[in-house]
Order: sequence, then C-alpha cells, then structure tokens
Amino acid sequence: MATSTIKYLGGLRLEAVHVKSGQKILTDAPTDNQGKGEAFSPTDLMSTSLGLCMITIMGIAANTHGFSIEGTTAEVTKIMGTDPRRVKEIVVDVYFPKKEYTDKQKKILQVCADTCPVSLSLSEALKKSVTLHYSK
Repeated sequence: MATSTIKYLGGLRLEAVHVKSGQKILTDAPTDNQGKGEAFSPTDLMSTSLGLCMITIMGIAANTHGFSIEGTTAEVTKIMGTDPRRVKEIVVDVYFPKKEYTDKQKKILQVCADTCPVSLSLSEALKKSVTLHYSK
C-alpha cells in the first residue's frame, strides 16, 4: 500500500495526501526557484522532517524512561547549496522546557537526536548541525 499520493495542481504547487489518514500537505516551489513560497517547499519538508523525527524519537525515549519533554520546541534552518542545487546543511536547535534534566536523560536525548531514522537516512554529505538547549 502506498504511503502517500501526490498531485500536481499547476503553478509549481502540489498536494500530497497521506493515504492512511487522508491528511493533506500543500507544497510550493521556493521564491528563489521560480515559486511563490506560499507553502513548504519539498526541501523545507525534508529539513523539517529531521527536527520532527528527532523530537518524536525523544518523546518515545522519554516515555520509556519515565520523564517528559512536553513543551519542547525546535527551530530548523535549511541552508541551500549550488552546483548542484541541494540542501547542504540543516541546522536544528531544540529547546527543552524549563526543568532539570539529569545527565542520563540528556544523554538519552542526544542519542535520539543522533540516531533518529531521518538523520540516519540522509546522506553523510549533508551537514547536520544540532544543538540541544536546556533552560534552567
């Protein structure tokens, strides 16, 4: 069974439908590549998926080890390269809510960031700059 279906709507806009849930995502080409930039571009989604995957895996690990990361946020920055045009770096800053995390919990969260499925699926040529920020 397919994971998603994709339809070209014209004007460099596409609609992706998640087959199992019916949820939809629209994409546009970015403004620096003939698009309107009115929605995520495919490379925006790829970059954002890294942050989403990291925090998902962190949430699973936190549940397994009896602590919470609820309220965690992230900022993802995509840096494009040229010749060839590609994502050359993804910067992910993860911000945990104000609470005390033990050294063991911090190690668990770092391992999650380093080994989430999206991170492991991306080319080793792609630079991933990840910083975990703990408030006190």
